[in-house]
Amino acid sequence: MQKITLDYLKQKKGKEKITAITAYDGLMAGIFDDFIEIILVGDSLNMSFHTKPDTLSASVDTMIYHTKAVCSNVKKAFVIADMPFGSYYDKKSAIKNALRFYNQTECNAIKLEVNEDKLPIIEALCKEGFAIMAHIGLKPQFVRTDGGYKVKGKTPQEQKRLVTLAKNLESAGVFGFLLEGIKAKLGEEITKSVEIPTIGIGAGGKCDGQILVWSDAFGFFDGFKPKFVRTYLEGKKLLQDALRHYVDDVKEGKFPSEMESY
Repeated sequence: MQKITLDYLKQKKGKEKITAITAYDGLMAGIFDDFIEIILVGDSLNMSFHTKPDTLSASVDTMIYHTKAVCSNVKKAFVIADMPFGSYYDKKSAIKNALRFYNQTECNAIKLEVNEDKLPIIEALCKEGFAIMAHIGLKPQFVRTDGGYKVKGKTPQEQKRLVTLAKNLESAGVFGFLLEGIKAKLGEEITKSVEIPTIGIGAGGKCDGQILVWSDAFGFFDGFKPKFVRTYLEGKKLLQDALRHYVDDVKEGKFPSEMESY
């Protein structure tokens, strides 16, 4: 089983779709590792794992803890860690916190949510040797600034701005993009405008790959369901049914049996 590299991902551009999913612990990461090419330790864990209302309170310490857990049980997949809100407000803080991820975990790359004003920071990180994925479009860390989770690229002006931003980020040195919550035609245009891979989440089917939050994809989170989510398993229901069976067996004295006792 060979470890997936940046070169591997870049060679998939325009040839074969890249598969990606989130993971926050070693158990799930190990299950996904046999199938998935990219595992993202997303700050979405602040919501789906820590049950917070948004991603904003995730800390560098929290992200490093979960990234270490994921990396401990991954042999093949390319692991990307999210830089949380407030951890890259200038070049100094960005490099300092990126170094923590590289020194304290075995992640292969880091991801940052960026606008035009972050271009100098991205360029500085890339020059220092960090593998950077740029997250553009709908950015959860900007939820309060944007007044909610709003689809981007609805106007010609915004579409032009995002295409230009993508090209500038490519020139700055990023190896790929996560495109979230943008019009499908814009996702296709950005994908065609750059020579590096694009991974979409709510960005249409023409991106170079797709990602979903694992608890959304497998039906463990049902607080709300974004339009772009396809549920592949009724995980919560299956677990609850199994849990009821376990509780019934304990209550009725059926577990443990003689075969399960010393």
